[in-house]
Amino acid sequence: MSDQNYKFEGWLGHDKSAADGNMKWGEFEPKPWEETDVDIKITHCGVCGSDLHTLRSGWGPTKYPCCVGHEIVGTVVRVGSKAEGGLKVGDRVGVGAQSESCLGRKGPCEACSSGRENYCPFHIGTYNSVHINGGKSYGGYARYKRAPSHFVVKIPDSLSSAEAAPMLCGGVTTYTPLKYHGAGPGKTVGVVGLGGLGHFAVLWAKALKADRVVVISRSSAKREDALRLGADDLIAYAEDPDWATKHASTLDIIINTVSASVPLKDLISVLRFDGTLVQVGAPEDPLPSIPLFPLLFKRVKITGSIIGSPNDIREMLQLAADQNIKPWIQEIPMKDANQAVLDLAKGKPRYRYVLVNEPEEESKIKAGL
Repeated sequence: MSDQNYKFEGWLGHDKSAADGNMKWGEFEPKPWEETDVDIKITHCGVCGSDLHTLRSGWGPTKYPCCVGHEIVGTVVRVGSKAEGGLKVGDRVGVGAQSESCLGRKGPCEACSSGRENYCPFHIGTYNSVHINGGKSYGGYARYKRAPSHFVVKIPDSLSSAEAAPMLCGGVTTYTPLKYHGAGPGKTVGVVGLGGLGHFAVLWAKALKADRVVVISRSSAKREDALRLGADDLIAYAEDPDWATKHASTLDIIINTVSASVPLKDLISVLRFDGTLVQVGAPEDPLPSIPLFPLLFKRVKITGSIIGSPNDIREMLQLAADQNIKPWIQEIPMKDANQAVLDLAKGKPRYRYVLVNEPEEESKIKAGL
């Protein structure tokens, strides 16, 4: 395995049954070492909806065996001689959903050269992908992570590791489109779905000083949570057939975080003229058809967004540190990763699970080793 005195091991999915709680703990071979890499001893890893989609091959065939997890926080234990960012052994760092891009090796690519690495056509995921050097990428339900240093970011001192972890995918997935589309003073923001992504969208919209933030949810069950997170109102669309008419032309930006189908016609109707609907939820099924005339008569934009660049992540983490943003998380021992995935499939997290590695010696004692 590694030429260091630690093993790369974690929870591996060997087939689609992994999504049913059948991940198995085992060793894996990290990407071949390059001097631009760092090795990270993982302390925390967020549990993301992407993990479930991948474990069950929901977005296409998964490259089994697969170790998921792309909201990774830990401590640097090895630094390559050509590593970027001034990283050193002992630094507390994070890795999000992307671990490599072309960075000019195959291009140069316009996205990478303009600081938008997340849109690189050679985007390489933190797990279930193949690095440029041919090595397979494995995620953070594990003890250690090897990653190209360009995609490793330092965690601000005032953020706890458990709180920072889910920001690295769930957080930046909602922060980036809100920033890009101008959420801030003078704007009203709608957030469809109050889950792992949606609760972040509420936190960021308020932190960016949007005038008004409204959660759009199937039912009113999460109204109290929405208000506690800082939302000004919650619209329960399944409980009021006239909701779209009542709230017509009231929102400038809508972030749709859900994977379930929400009537696009109704969402467009509650947008103001020149409003923007951003899809960040990634369902396994196609989106509903787009109604033409509401699109034409209001000049609205329907667009999408995917994660964020390393600089987006740094900017988001600093905002969280400056404004004391705290996601709603539940910490789960890494040994219970299978149960965490089962709970995620049932929608139990409120609103983000974070897996926590115990000290290795303590784990060995508990295992009777």
